[in-house]
Amino acid sequence: MNVSRRIPVWCAAAIVFTFLAFMPFGASAQQKQIPAGADSDPILRALHTELTRSKAQLKMDHVDSPFYIEYRVFDLEQFDSSAAFGALSNQNRTRLRLLRAVVRLGDYKLDSFINAGLGISDILPLDNDELAIRHQVWLATDQAYKRASEAFSNKKAMLQQFNVDQPVDDFAKAEPVVSIEPPAKLDVDPAKWTKMLESATSVYRSDPQIQSLTASLSFTVLSEYFVNTEGTITRHGSAHYQIVLSASEQAPDGMRLERAPIYTANRIEELPAPAKFQEDAVKLVADMKILREAPIADEEYRGPVLFSNDAATDMFSELIAPNILGRKPAPGRPARTTGAFASSYKARVLPDFISVVDDPTVDTFAGHGLAGAYKVDDEGVPATPVTVVDKGTLVNYLIGRMPIRDFPASNGHGRASGSGNTAPAPGNLFFRASKTSTREELKKRLVDECRDRGLKYGYFVDTLGPRLAPRMLYRVWTDDGHEELVRGAVFNELDIRALRSDLVAAGDDPLVSNRTGLPFMTIVSPSVLFDELEVKRADNTKEKLPDYPAPALTAGGN
Repeated sequence: MNVSRRIPVWCAAAIVFTFLAFMPFGASAQQKQIPAGADSDPILRALHTELTRSKAQLKMDHVDSPFYIEYRVFDLEQFDSSAAFGALSNQNRTRLRLLRAVVRLGDYKLDSFINAGLGISDILPLDNDELAIRHQVWLATDQAYKRASEAFSNKKAMLQQFNVDQPVDDFAKAEPVVSIEPPAKLDVDPAKWTKMLESATSVYRSDPQIQSLTASLSFTVLSEYFVNTEGTITRHGSAHYQIVLSASEQAPDGMRLERAPIYTANRIEELPAPAKFQEDAVKLVADMKILREAPIADEEYRGPVLFSNDAATDMFSELIAPNILGRKPAPGRPARTTGAFASSYKARVLPDFISVVDDPTVDTFAGHGLAGAYKVDDEGVPATPVTVVDKGTLVNYLIGRMPIRDFPASNGHGRASGSGNTAPAPGNLFFRASKTSTREELKKRLVDECRDRGLKYGYFVDTLGPRLAPRMLYRVWTDDGHEELVRGAVFNELDIRALRSDLVAAGDDPLVSNRTGLPFMTIVSPSVLFDELEVKRADNTKEKLPDYPAPALTAGGN
């Protein structure tokens, strides 16, 4: 992030008033152009005033005027807290207001952007001093213009070097949108939540072999402001809440074991109540003891594997979500897009009973709020539902305003990351099955398939960890169907080929999984059954156990 050098407010005022003296119109005349509903917001007023002024006056010698300018502001407030072993370890409340200024030279056919693009990020004042805000916007615009000029020259030279045609426009046109929604406010009682974290992590006392038990929360509200020279003006607010329980220990052989249940919602009332969170902490410690004493997975297994809806959301998030994005390749590259599905347009990528729809216009599902919901994307384009995979066949990509071959216009999925850059990203990604089974039916099918193949057991994956490694993995024995927890396993070749060829059934139990990090998104998926996957013993390094026991769990103990 490029952050401009701070200039005192009194100095900023002198600079800006000097600049305004040479303007052909005054600020008050510009502000009358702001749509009703936006004129009372000092941030929108400041952005709109500077946008109008930049559009009229931004011009360097021997450099064309911009054909497009946009300003985006993230007004973010966050409350973070954590506890370990029953004691508060951190608490912090932050507020930050970030500006992103983008200037494009050229035209819609060929502009100054290269790949992720160019722009300037800066920090805006937290108070609503319009003159101070305008000063920062002015400086950022000036820098973005100069950077765009240099980038445009380099880009044209690069295109001549590759000698490539320009079959797709660099930037898609969009109709102006005005959408003014209330900003978000963080209204939270810290004492209630920190007490909940302390109480939950105190249950480590029930098991002296737990090496780490922590709980943390991150509550974030975000108000986003956006204006551009096409006439779009938007303001909307969103809230996102996350709590994480985390436990770590070692098995007797030194194997490191970890679990980290996550609770994520965009409505605070959907988070677990203190009593429920306490119950979950007790269960986590109990599960860790069972896991510690569980046998190690066999060296190799190939056969049916059942994924819970929770595990399926993680799998689809990792294997499908990044590959359905329409991202323009680097100049000179002939591909339609990037990623594993770059050459899969109109080809089968999933079984014919699975369809995938991204629908940001839906804000609730089965009574749960969806974090990926929005009305207008971060490039000023209205959100629309998009069927990405229809009966197993890839029929669409999620597109922002940077077109790709066969997709000349945005479908409302241009979204901003924490850096301020926009790129295609999912909103609410629904995995829907045309034929479903109950959990009991899926388990019976698993057992029957294993029995028919002469296998003593199959596998059920309850939860996944990083890199799609199973954290709670159960053998399901074919003789009586009982489940046995095992540890130390990984999948071999759990990839897009396996999704296309080996996924054979889906459950009737879609789960809402809200994902954190900008941009926020949601995966909704049922449990799924694979006909065949390879599970093998992980090559885990065995760490040395502690040389002496933990402190006694009684006051004054040694």
